[in-house]
Amino acid sequence: MKRPPTTLGKGTRHSQGPTWRGRLWRYGPVLAWACFVLFASSSNFSASNTSRIIRPFLLWLFPDITEAALLQAHFLVRKAAHFTEYALLALLAARAFRTSSRDALARHWRLASFALVASVALVDEYHQSFVPTRTGTVYDSLLDMAGGATALVFASLWLAARRRKTGGAARLR
Repeated sequence: MKRPPTTLGKGTRHSQGPTWRGRLWRYGPVLAWACFVLFASSSNFSASNTSRIIRPFLLWLFPDITEAALLQAHFLVRKAAHFTEYALLALLAARAFRTSSRDALARHWRLASFALVASVALVDEYHQSFVPTRTGTVYDSLLDMAGGATALVFASLWLAARRRKTGGAARLR
């Protein structure tokens, strides 16, 4: 049995339709961000390269920072970037899958979004294991997946709150 489309603000989830423009609108940002994430696993974003940007900024913010604190802050900034880039990937994937014209994909958007995040995270770390200036670790993959999962939890909570506020008009799947 086919369900009626869910309303999402302006129009329905099928408002972009199965046309190439609708798919590009939904999946283009996901693909572009996934490409950026995989590009960021190259030597261009290694710790030695990012320290050229992060170190002067931290020294500007905290002129009396010790070398040990600087190294720790650089490490934390890089890990926060991992978490954040995969949180954004999850949100873009949720946006695309939730509004998909494929009913099964729209119904299981959380699972599909997390599966994409996990796949990209594992491929990313696997790729880094071959880059001399990078280290691919399963711990970074877990951090990446935690960022994606956290974003999906917040998206689900936001959608549930929005549904309660509108009286159920915006159905949460």
